[in-house]
Amino acid sequence: MTIHFDEDKQNRRLSDLMHKEEEDLVQILSAKYNIEYVNLLGIPINTDALRFIDETTARATKMAAYVISDKNIKVAARNPQDPKVGEVLNALVSKGYKPELYITSTQSLEKAWTMYKDLSFAYESKGGSLEISSQEITEIIDQAKSLPAITTTIEGLLHTNKSYRISRILETILAGALAVNASDVHLEPEEAYILLRYRLDGVLQEVIRFDPETYALMLSRIKLLSGMKLNIKKDSQDGRFSIKLPIVDIEVRVSVLPGAYNESIVMRLLNPKSIDVRLEDLGIHPKLLSVLQREMNRPDGMLLTTGPTGSGKTTTLYAFLKTIRDPQIKIITLEDPIEYHLPGIVQTQVNDKGYTFAEGLRAAVRQDPDVIMIGEIRDNETADIAINSALTGHLVFSTLHTNDAAGTFPRLIDLGVNPKIITSALRVAMAQRLVRILCKVCKKEIPVDGENQKEIENTIQSIEDKSLIPTERKKIWTAVGCDACNKTGYKGRVGIYEAILTDEKVEDAVEMSPSEREIWIAAKGQGLLTMKQDGIIKVLEGKTSIEELERVISLTD
Repeated sequence: MTIHFDEDKQNRRLSDLMHKEEEDLVQILSAKYNIEYVNLLGIPINTDALRFIDETTARATKMAAYVISDKNIKVAARNPQDPKVGEVLNALVSKGYKPELYITSTQSLEKAWTMYKDLSFAYESKGGSLEISSQEITEIIDQAKSLPAITTTIEGLLHTNKSYRISRILETILAGALAVNASDVHLEPEEAYILLRYRLDGVLQEVIRFDPETYALMLSRIKLLSGMKLNIKKDSQDGRFSIKLPIVDIEVRVSVLPGAYNESIVMRLLNPKSIDVRLEDLGIHPKLLSVLQREMNRPDGMLLTTGPTGSGKTTTLYAFLKTIRDPQIKIITLEDPIEYHLPGIVQTQVNDKGYTFAEGLRAAVRQDPDVIMIGEIRDNETADIAINSALTGHLVFSTLHTNDAAGTFPRLIDLGVNPKIITSALRVAMAQRLVRILCKVCKKEIPVDGENQKEIENTIQSIEDKSLIPTERKKIWTAVGCDACNKTGYKGRVGIYEAILTDEKVEDAVEMSPSEREIWIAAKGQGLLTMKQDGIIKVLEGKTSIEELERVISLTD
């Protein structure tokens, strides 16, 4: 008689016996330590809860979060007495959550751990936020410093068939944009493909082209995330969400427009890091900087900075606030949205449901502020209250949409402000643009000749204050392109500025409802640089190129 020994069967029996013994032991420990026992094999694991402890930490500490309800999180651990388990629980408490600790077996935990492979890196919270806390996404931000690396990562995800593919692609697109300091993400449908582009230093750069089928799913995902309506396809929509990183929250403003082939998307990334700049580091010429610092020390009056969208106006306003911030003065801001949080300042966010710039400004004045910052003057009501605030003992900072400094005065008149009081309130009218900075690694020196020489000399000769003219005018630099600058030849941006002070000549001109040209004529003799002159000086200093300056402003009068 032959006896067959089934080794696999015996191993399974042994394994079952060991698991049963462990479950029995854990239940004994539950009674000993007075910690409730849970068997995860018999209950569903909530994947939203699972994300609160990353997989590496969960396996190292032998624990897992398995249920989330509002701020209550149920957490199971093999050894609740482990100090490392306590550290994880304290971290959850510091984020405002209430963890409930249970004891469980290793077998239960292994069930939970196997579900990590099905997780997307991010999830949507009820407040319309994309919480990116996964180690993998953080690594993308740390390592994907070039467009080719981001392109390769996205290509790999496009060829997968996982259920979470769309979320993973979107997260990688956003993480890649943050890694290379892009200000905007553009998704533009064409007939046969979708074009993904990043705006780097003010210029769009192509990242990848992908299929319309993937985009259709991604469009729905972005709409849901931004609080938009899925069934509206023939009208524009605006929304927003935030990306919650371990160190900082990134506000994302989303715009969707109907197009010929599908809706196009632009996501603007409002990264607090990009606007955390000191006034001295903005690129303002020392002469104008001294004027601004003098005017900011006054107890009243208005300083306006103007320019198109994306010209750095908000960054300038924040730099003003950081310069004058003091425990002895009260500062209130009206912003849309709040892009950077400053301690010691009352920051408020306007909306289109009642708390507008005008309504907010009325309320702010009743709070007895010394300084008021208004994100933008858009209408007659806001302009009137801002001007009157500047005339009644408040220092007011704000922005306007005009082409140059001289355009500030006609614009305020167009908004219905009495010309006779504009110059009493407005101290300085500024205008600005952003030009890209030449890459320090690869920029190339070239001689000044031909049309460049003629343009530079004519501009230099037009500078009123001859002490501001650079001594070296025989060489300039041009862009080349290398790995350090993503082959663009530029890395970072700096401002070019101009300003007009409201002296007696300007005041007389404004009362006659002047054109911009008449304002410039009245401002002659103030000795401040125009944007063109400031830009040419930065070209001669090697900060930017003549080609970049010509891209941003007109060099021909």
